[in-house]
Amino acid sequence: MDGMSGLAGITEGVANHFGKIHTLKTGTIITYTTKLGTRSYTVRSVSKVLYTDTSGTCASDENCLTLYTCVMDQPTYRWCVQAAEI
Repeated sequence: MDGMSGLAGITEGVANHFGKIHTLKTGTIITYTTKLGTRSYTVRSVSKVLYTDTSGTCASDENCLTLYTCVMDQPTYRWCVQAAEI
């Protein structure tokens, strides 16, 4: 899909795929595969935002990916990773 794509995940349990997204560095490559194909994105930013901040899901003319997950022991915050297609 073109435009902005957003994913949210959890940081606990067996399927803890988002548990360390806050450790990603600017420039890290993220590969995202769906039944429609595979796309690669470069991390632009990693930030801690309020749980009410949904600015990462705004419409975009650019192909980009935003990842959200909770911050351990800080229920009012979320980690937000924003990346742009390569």
